[in-house]
Amino acid sequence: MKNKLAAELFGTFWLVFGGCGSAVLAAGVADVGIGFMGVSLAFGLTVLTMAYAVGGISGGHFNPAVSLGLAVAGKFEWKDFVPYTIAQLAGGALGALVLYLIVTGQSDFTGVGGFASNGYGELSPGGFNMMSALIAEIVLTAIFLIIILGATSKSAPAGFAPIAIGLGLTLIHLISIPVTNTSVNPARSTAVALFAETGAMGQLWLFWVAPLVGAAIGAIIWKALLNNN
Repeated sequence: MKNKLAAELFGTFWLVFGGCGSAVLAAGVADVGIGFMGVSLAFGLTVLTMAYAVGGISGGHFNPAVSLGLAVAGKFEWKDFVPYTIAQLAGGALGALVLYLIVTGQSDFTGVGGFASNGYGELSPGGFNMMSALIAEIVLTAIFLIIILGATSKSAPAGFAPIAIGLGLTLIHLISIPVTNTSVNPARSTAVALFAETGAMGQLWLFWVAPLVGAAIGAIIWKALLNNN
């Protein structure tokens, strides 16, 4: 268990540092910034690389919603859900802290602003309301769980699951960055909300409730309609 929790901590650290770091440090650079597409790809690459690096140790969840969904699907022990979630939260917070320390070292630093945090209403990149954010996060997390369960099933080609999962997360970000800045991961949302200079903490509840509900729905759909193992 110690190795599993260490793998989850490190993997979630990389997800937050790499994904949110790309948004904070590289997305808005004039003329050469990576934009929404680059940030979407960065999040997908963090999961893809860590799934190959440490997925064999812990299963490569890096996300409390994924852990919950896998437990609902019968692919993960319920007794391990809380320890995994704690490790994921710790890893995410550490990733956000390292990113914060880097950002504050800029010569013209004036504040971190939103710090790649998630939000709705005035905190949504596209001004989408709470209901839009709720629907997007539930639906996309459900789809994410279906991708994960399908890619890791016995009938799927062996060795390719991290690619499918990473590209799935990339597509999810391409869809929903304008809506919520894309969460589908309570640990990712919590980590950056701790440092954001906006009202992100006041909206954090949605980015726990929606991904957890969506993950459970995705797992139930998989078990009822799609599982052929």
